[in-house]
Amino acid sequence: GDWSSDVCSSDLVGIITLEERDAIQAGLDAILTQIKAGEFTWDPALEDVHMNIEQALTLEVPAAAKLHTARSRNDQVATDMRLWFKSACDELELSLAKVIAALVDLADQTQKVIIPGYTHLQRAQPVPMAHHLLAYVEMFARDRTLIAAVKEQANVCPLGSGAIAGTTLPIDRDFVAKELGFVDDEGKPQLTQNSMDAVSDRDTFIQFASACAAVGVHLSRLSEDFILWSSAEFGFVKLPDAFTTGSSLMPQKKNPDAAELLRGKANRVLGHHTALLAMIKGLPLTYNKDLQEDKQALFDSLDTVQAALKITSGVLATLQPAAARMRGALNSFMLATDLSEYLVRKGVPFRETHHISGQAVQLAEKRGCALTDLTLADLQSLHPLFTEDVMAV
Repeated sequence: GDWSSDVCSSDLVGIITLEERDAIQAGLDAILTQIKAGEFTWDPALEDVHMNIEQALTLEVPAAAKLHTARSRNDQVATDMRLWFKSACDELELSLAKVIAALVDLADQTQKVIIPGYTHLQRAQPVPMAHHLLAYVEMFARDRTLIAAVKEQANVCPLGSGAIAGTTLPIDRDFVAKELGFVDDEGKPQLTQNSMDAVSDRDTFIQFASACAAVGVHLSRLSEDFILWSSAEFGFVKLPDAFTTGSSLMPQKKNPDAAELLRGKANRVLGHHTALLAMIKGLPLTYNKDLQEDKQALFDSLDTVQAALKITSGVLATLQPAAARMRGALNSFMLATDLSEYLVRKGVPFRETHHISGQAVQLAEKRGCALTDLTLADLQSLHPLFTEDVMAV
């Protein structure tokens, strides 16, 4: 065909002419406009997005018969999904950042609110509520790292792998990878190296589902804390009305529905991850129709986690801490470790100080008083290195 002045003949592969290229691109732009306007008719009989677009394009552009040259739906779908992963990871990253910001805001407001820290769901040591909340910031920060790794893993172009063994045609894989954004930090194209792996690999799929499952588990743990804390037995927080409902029978009830649903949705995402692992474990190379089962699990994982993150941001922004109730749940025996560490600073071995602190707790319990009600003489009867400054502890 006629070469335009800005294209050197050495840049051309020679499979289509520039006129055919322009016609195909114009036709694709027109179809994209239809799709965005909701005017494109999708035909399930054509099986997938690629065949629908190719058929519609061929009606208007005869050159579209060359569109599928050197391609297979196998490497097209693999490419589409990698592009989707990059976009999905960006969405999750933004939503996670908002949840982290909401946690930090709430932590900032509750620095001076002291709550019981728990192990085995037993009161352990007093901590700022902020410290408890910031533990979840650590979890979600790790999730961001997982998601960033998925995006990096997805940023490799499999197009050109064909159905299984590449193509004998002289295509330019580097050019295509650059055009689609599969490049490293220096702008160099990132290409898959083995065509058989490229069309059957689902590791990125599994890693994405795993990252979503991790987010779901962390949201579930946060929700469980809020469910416990909002119960009458704890009464540490009041959940906003927008995220609770009343009972259909008992008018006094205020159920933490949003938190319970967040906890339940984690199970759904965990199931998707397990399903993907089970799908791939027994498949021989290369492509098998079983692999079609991956899409629904992935799309639903993203939708579910995205919705859960948005709801969590809303809960955190409107949660009302009950500082007085939290302080009321503290007791003096939670300072036993501090008492033990006081003697450690005096040079007493920890195993010995642990035992002595336990004796102090037993003495207070026997007398029916608080640990802080023991006198200096009481403590000195347990160990001579207790001095006046222990009362400050």
